[in-house]
Amino acid sequence: MTPRSIGIIGYGDFGRFLEALAKRYAPEIVVRVFSRSKEPDNERFFSLEDTAACDIVIIAVSIRAFEETLKKVLPLLSPESILVEVNTVKVMPVRLLRELAKGQRYIATHPMFGPYSFEKQGGSLEGLRLVIADHTLPDEAFSKATDWLSTLGLSLVTMTADEHDRMLAETLFLTHYIAQSVSRAGFVRTDIDTLSFGYLMDAVESVKEDTELFRDVYEFNPYCKEILSRLKEAEGETLAVLARDR
Repeated sequence: MTPRSIGIIGYGDFGRFLEALAKRYAPEIVVRVFSRSKEPDNERFFSLEDTAACDIVIIAVSIRAFEETLKKVLPLLSPESILVEVNTVKVMPVRLLRELAKGQRYIATHPMFGPYSFEKQGGSLEGLRLVIADHTLPDEAFSKATDWLSTLGLSLVTMTADEHDRMLAETLFLTHYIAQSVSRAGFVRTDIDTLSFGYLMDAVESVKEDTELFRDVYEFNPYCKEILSRLKEAEGETLAVLARDR
């Protein structure tokens, strides 16, 4: 089946980003958006029922809202529709999909990029990573989907949900934690920044506003607490380095 329509459920920063990407890279496909804060105009914004009637339906809500939204969307889908999940964590949503979406075509992904990283590299998807953690697509449909995503320049990475969350805790969550700490401490760019400090501030600025995501990843990724424990231990060791030979 060649998709003729894409439905985006959720209109936060990432939902708006997905809408812009769909219109840019698939201009021939109709895009419908459902947002709780927007009245349906049947031109851009649609009811949940009409949005879920699309060939491809992307749930782009916060992690904590995913289960409730999934339960509302599943009864509205056609058996031929492909449900796309884009949460920053994978163990929880994959478990829910396997429990609740039996018989439904779905693909569980995590785009390892957002509006900030997309803009930082000149508005290009080239080389940006998309993790695929689970799917129920027939082989031919999955092959067509991944081939198309690759033509956009995306680098596809396949791994289990558990592998993803373990790595994410050591990368994205760690970046968020350090960025939140640096931002809250009041550190800013100066006229004499080193290159390395510039890279640090790039990271800080890319995630410091994502407080809700930061909290949700900590709550729903089982490996984040271990990362904080390792950081606390390392901080003590680092302070001990400064205290040597005094």
